Formats: sequence, C-alpha cells, structure tokens
Amino acid sequence: MLQRTPHLTATDTPLRHDIFAGNRALGRIAFTVAAAGGITRRARVHEAGSLRVRFPNATSGNRLDAVIVNTAGGMTGGDRFDIDVGVGAGARLMVTTAAAEKVYRSLGPQTQVGVKLTVGPGGALSWLPQETILFDQVRLRRTIDVELARDAGLLLVEAVVFGRSAMGEAVVSGNLFDRWRVRVGGRLAFAETIRLDGAIAQQLTQRAVAGGGIAVASVLKLPANDHDVAAVRAKQEHDAGEVCVSAWNGLSAARLVAPDGAALRRGLVAVLTALGAGPLPRLWVN
Repeated sequence: MLQRTPHLTATDTPLRHDIFAGNRALGRIAFTVAAAGGITRRARVHEAGSLRVRFPNATSGNRLDAVIVNTAGGMTGGDRFDIDVGVGAGARLMVTTAAAEKVYRSLGPQTQVGVKLTVGPGGALSWLPQETILFDQVRLRRTIDVELARDAGLLLVEAVVFGRSAMGEAVVSGNLFDRWRVRVGGRLAFAETIRLDGAIAQQLTQRAVAGGGIAVASVLKLPANDHDVAAVRAKQEHDAGEVCVSAWNGLSAARLVAPDGAALRRGLVAVLTALGAGPLPRLWVN
C-alpha cells in the first residue's frame, strides 16, 4: 500500500538559525594561581566546552606557564569563548596559546571572545597569546578587561594578522571590534576601542591605519617608564616592520605594523626581549 508523505510546513521543521546555533562552539576556562614558598601553583581550574588549559612546567621555577588550547580548531560566526584568569598575591604567571587562533568567515552572527584578567598585590601576569589570524568576511567582537592591584605587574600582547599572505589570502571585507579596559587599584588606567568595518583591505592601506601592512600588534606594560621606551627603540629589527613606543603615567605601549605575520613575530620577539619579558614561551620561538 502506498503511503502519502505528510506535507511539512515552516512550523513543522526547525528554523535554519536554530540548527545553526545548535552547531556553534562554546568554550570557557576559569583558573586561578597562587604563590607559596616562592613557587606559583594552580589553585583552581575550570574547563567547559572546547577550551582547555595545560601547565607544562607546573612543578619548576617561580613562574607558572599556562597554555590555552582550543579543541574546536578555530572560531567562526556564532561561537562564544570566555577566559577568566586570576593571579594571586605574589604569584607569577605566563599565559600563551598552543597555536595561532584562526577566526573564519561568518554568515551573519559575530564570533565573541571575552577575556577577564585579575592580578593581586605583588603578582605579575604575562599575557602572550600567539597571533589571531582573520579570514575574509570575519565578524569578531572581543573584549579584554584587566583588574590590577596597585603594585601588580602586567605585560599584555595581542597580535592580529589579516589573512595568510603566503596562501594568497586577504581580508577584503568584514567586521572587527576590539575593546580593552585596564584598571589599576580600581581606577581606569588604559582604554581603547578599535573598530574596522566594511572594506577592511582598503582601510588597511590608509596611512593612519596600517599603511599597507596586514599584521598589527599592541604591547602594553605596567609598570613602565622611559627606560623601557629607550630599550625598545634600541632593539628595533629593520626587517620586522614599523614599531612605535611611548610611556606615560607609569605604563608603556608599543604598536607594531608589519607586511606579514612572520615579520610581525620577529618584531614582537625583539620588543618583548627589550621589555625584559624573561624566557619567552617555547611555542613562540620553536
């Protein structure tokens, strides 16, 4: 006997955006570290979704190293990732990533990344993730919020590469929203918001944006002074793009622009070495 297939209406089938949302990657890590006897150790670690954190030198030295891993293999529209790091009094922590993070094109929804960093009295945090590589038609919204005790130390690096030039790629269009807020003792010490929207490749050619470069980075150090500025200027690599650095109100900021990701990495290594970052992550120099 032949059976008639029921007619399906729009109300009988899941909406396309519901299916899309159900396949998005979510990830969250929250961890704190504490100092005891001059050694920094893990205190609390929480992982959820596709984010993981590993501690390759958990039992050696007074600085603890943490490596963030994204098991999703990248990010795309509709994904949400949150990172919450707390450094206790007198503790020293360096955070990096296992690989450069790739943010792919979006069909509409934003990729959202939220970073919260807290450093207690006498603590020190080096936030040194590898580059974020953006693909054409990307839609990325990232926020970084930092709370420092008055005598805490911070070295914060973020690098962005607009397309893999070796693969002939370019970010012709897209949307990037990147907001930083740094507070010291509860008072706002540094704030900036970067927004590129629409024809990104064309905007990067403008002198006031990137002057034709496709790889950019910012380095923020607290506390800092004019000696840090002089050290960075003395160690500039001529084949690593442009570097500008200045210091004010007890902090310093360096800006880097390069023609590609490899040149940007060379410039960052030189800047971080000049700023006394100590041993850089092995993943940076291998």
